Amino acid sequence: MEKLNLKSVVDYVEKNIGVFHQKRIDGLNNLKLKKVLKKKNPYLFKAKHILTSQDIIKSLTDAFISSSEEGIFGGWLEGLSIFINQNVYGGWKSGITGIDLEFDKDGIRYIVTIKSGPNWGNSSQVKKMKNDFVTAKKTLRTSNSGLVVMPINGCCYGKDATPDKGDYFKYCGQRFWEFVSGDKDLYIEIIEPLGHKAKEKNEEFQKSYSKMINKFTKEFSNEFCMDSGEIDWEKLVRFNSSK
Repeated sequence: MEKLNLKSVVDYVEKNIGVFHQKRIDGLNNLKLKKVLKKKNPYLFKAKHILTSQDIIKSLTDAFISSSEEGIFGGWLEGLSIFINQNVYGGWKSGITGIDLEFDKDGIRYIVTIKSGPNWGNSSQVKKMKNDFVTAKKTLRTSNSGLVVMPINGCCYGKDATPDKGDYFKYCGQRFWEFVSGDKDLYIEIIEPLGHKAKEKNEEFQKSYSKMINKFTKEFSNEFCMDSGEIDWEKLVRFNSSK
């Protein structure tokens, strides 16, 4: 085990945080209005008494962005945690299906699936993760039958009061970052460098966002509004749900 060099973590974050911001912008630029409309509930818009094209566009776009950013940033944090673990424990990006990180500590091979937060999946997704752990154990023990393997579900933020799940452990927030780094304060120490150039990058994102809202509002009005200016709800529902 090597002591964590916090400066190397800061350097990594500042060098790579731009990737997250660029993916946010790319996600907006690649967004197609009709593709998003097909995935949203038109009845909900009507029930909420939404009357303008822009309000519908902002509602569906903001929901898409929120979901998309969670996934993008979760993937980015996964890369950060693997980088940190490599520097401390010599861990590596796993090549086993469903496993993100592997490393050895105190005679134990840890296999880690990394998620953004503690409430990341439904029962079938958790079941799949457990099956992936079982398969990974079998794979690793094929070449070393005496290998002690410990499955871990790591979550980059949040809490879980009962980390021992029986056939695996779930480490969230501070517990996870200490697990991959050996530093109990890392979960606090990484928050500051994450803001590197955040204001500048967010201004760039807002420009792309504003252009997209205007573009989609115009497109929606042309396609789904009547000459009177009212939303043509029947046409919108048919587009979304007709067979």
